[in-house]
Amino acid sequence: MRKIQLFLLLSLLVNPLLAQKKLIQKLLSNEKDTTRKASFMPVPLFGYAQETGFEFGLGGLYSFFVDKEDTTNRSSNLFGSGYYTTKKTYNLSIKGDVWTKGNRYHIITELRFRKTPFNFYGIGNNTLQLAEDRLVQQLTRLSLDIEKKILPFAYTGVSVAFDHQKFADKIPDGIFQTFPNLNNREGGSVLFLGISQSYDTRNSNNYPTKGFFGRISYQYAPDLFRGSAFKGSQIRVNLRNFWSVAPKLTLGLQGLFYHVQGSKIPFFILPQLGNDEVMRGYYTGRYRDENLMVSQAELRYRFNNRFGLVGFAAAGKVFANGNFSFNQLKPNYGLGGRYFFDTAKGLSVRFDYGIGEKKVNEKRQNGFYIGLAEAF
Repeated sequence: MRKIQLFLLLSLLVNPLLAQKKLIQKLLSNEKDTTRKASFMPVPLFGYAQETGFEFGLGGLYSFFVDKEDTTNRSSNLFGSGYYTTKKTYNLSIKGDVWTKGNRYHIITELRFRKTPFNFYGIGNNTLQLAEDRLVQQLTRLSLDIEKKILPFAYTGVSVAFDHQKFADKIPDGIFQTFPNLNNREGGSVLFLGISQSYDTRNSNNYPTKGFFGRISYQYAPDLFRGSAFKGSQIRVNLRNFWSVAPKLTLGLQGLFYHVQGSKIPFFILPQLGNDEVMRGYYTGRYRDENLMVSQAELRYRFNNRFGLVGFAAAGKVFANGNFSFNQLKPNYGLGGRYFFDTAKGLSVRFDYGIGEKKVNEKRQNGFYIGLAEAF
């Protein structure tokens, strides 16, 4: 009887250890999975900030092939994240990037609900840290882009996007209230209807090592909502190219240009410099204006199927309509690490540290980011 009890006890102890060992071996294996099966990578979200309290949540990326038999079918990705804080702020977002059979259609979707504090500094390329004003934003966003292949590598599409935002100012008589000609301080709604054209020769939509991607979109916003009075349009240009400069080394370049024009442009739809993908290290919204231009480069070294390193550099600025120049470009550079959780599709967990400008009497701008998939 004692021998049976001892055997059961050893089994209870050894089996979990063996399972953990197999999981670790799988996660660190350098073998490339060629079965084209779906994959899921969860990322727990936990943090603390004085303005939000403790943050609890979960993010994850689910990747799959619509047609597993067709080796030219690009991988489709669904990304979701959500968190809630002890001071009753929240963020829930779902993004989809789906390629149908034969890559005939490309569908991009986003659904986001958010209530969160953020800092407002004014409008322009030279705002100051001391002007910081604390706001609370409530956001509802829905967007849908559908593109159809019309020629090899060429896609033509239509889009619709809806934004509804509300703002509460936490600092009386701050810059949010005193900044001149700031439209829609209380928030508002905007509906965009648009068309797009793209050209894509990349050898992968997740981790390309060669090829070109270019996309230009035009969206028009009619004056539909009471109290908004915004009627205008926006243009977005996204250009990327990749070169395999050595067997494990890839150079990627990206150029971005965003433009908004119209009457009474709401401040919240103005292009913003800085996020976890572009100009990493700059606080999103520190600089915003009617135009944004950015150029960035990444040198990616993937020393095996599981791990890689990245060095990046960029320059960019925001500016008002009719005020274009290459003066006062803001610098950006940094380093990152990559863990490829899906070796076949080239999907990674991204760790980046970005550094920005050092203004007089201010700390150098910087930021650390954890994300899923490449920055571009």
